[in-house]
Amino acid sequence: MKKTVVLILLTLSTQGYSQFAKSMFSKDPIINLENWQKQRLYFGYYLGFNSFDFKFDYKEVTEDIQVKKTTGFNVGVVADLRLQEYVNLRFEPGLYYTKRDLHFSGVGNSESDYLREVNSTYIHFPLLLKFSALRTGNIRPYLTGGLSTTLNLSSNSKSKDDNFEGTFRTKSWSSAYEIGFGIDIFSEYFIFSPSIRGMFGITDELVRDNPGQPSPWTDNIDSMKSRAILINFTFH
Repeated sequence: MKKTVVLILLTLSTQGYSQFAKSMFSKDPIINLENWQKQRLYFGYYLGFNSFDFKFDYKEVTEDIQVKKTTGFNVGVVADLRLQEYVNLRFEPGLYYTKRDLHFSGVGNSESDYLREVNSTYIHFPLLLKFSALRTGNIRPYLTGGLSTTLNLSSNSKSKDDNFEGTFRTKSWSSAYEIGFGIDIFSEYFIFSPSIRGMFGITDELVRDNPGQPSPWTDNIDSMKSRAILINFTFH
C-alpha cells in the first residue's frame, strides 16, 4: 500500500514538473496570462528585504565613521499604469524597516559614547518608470528607475536631546533616486516579479547637535545620505 502511494505521488510530481517546465522553459511553451499586461492599470503587492547604509562626506579628512548594516524587511503595494507597450509608470508605496549601528572612532571610551544605534521605520514613496524587454515565452526582463521620497517615522528630528544625551537625530523627509532590474515570470494564475534595486540618497539627512559646545559626532560631517540595496518579490 505504501509503495502504491509513493508511486502515485512520484507520478503526480513528475507530471507537475513536466507541465511547469513546458510552460516556462520549453521551445514551444504554453503562454500564460497572454493579455494581462495589456491592461491600462493593474495592481499588486510585494514583500522583500533591504540593506541600508550611510554615505558620509566630511568637512576635513578624518577617520571614517564605521557603519554596521543589518538586513531589514519591506512590504508594500504596487500600482502599474501602462503608458505604451514597453513602458509603464509604477507607484510602489511601502513600509521599510532597517537598523544601522554607527561607530565613531576616538569618541569617548565607553560604548554609550562611540556607538549610536539608528533604527529607521520608513514610509517609502517611489515613482518609477519600468522599461520592459520583448516577452520570451513566459519570461519578460525589465529595467526600472526613478525618484523616491521617504518619511522616517523614527527620525527623532523633533527631539531636543542630541548626541550628548545619547540621541542621534535625522531629518523626517529625504529624497533619492533608484535604478534596478527584474524579471516578470508569468504563471498560470499570477505574475511573479523578483527585482533588485539600488537606492541613492540625494538630500542630507543629518540633524546636527545643538549649538553651544563642539560636537565630536556631527561637527565634521558635511552631509549624510542613505543608500540601500532593495530586493523585492512582487505578485500581480
